[in-house]
Amino acid sequence: MSDTPHPDDPRQARVLTSFRGVERILLVVIALMTLGAAGIEINRVIVAQSINLADILLMFLYTEVIGMIAVFYGGRDSAFVYPIFIAITALARLIVLQGKAMAPENIVFEASAILLLAVAAWIIARTAKS
Repeated sequence: MSDTPHPDDPRQARVLTSFRGVERILLVVIALMTLGAAGIEINRVIVAQSINLADILLMFLYTEVIGMIAVFYGGRDSAFVYPIFIAITALARLIVLQGKAMAPENIVFEASAILLLAVAAWIIARTAKS
């Protein structure tokens, strides 16, 4: 006899329901923390009376996190693409922040990582449609 629970096992159903409940609670906490961080960033921009590209990219990161939470919460299938978009935006922000002080080979490595992530997102999006 196998130790693997049968799909109709009520204990397994309770455990899965519990995990889904914990997941939803954590998603709400992450959403609140992201909204709080976005609010702090907006306040910092207002106080400084200055907006730069790094600020805009940071707001895109916050927006993508909220979008990812909405995808996970809604249970849509293409949830794996959003973390890739977040990684692409984070790498772009890193390149912008380091600017001219960055070694040229590091720019090539980070740009290559962005290209690799973009190809991965494209592949995932294409296979999700099929």
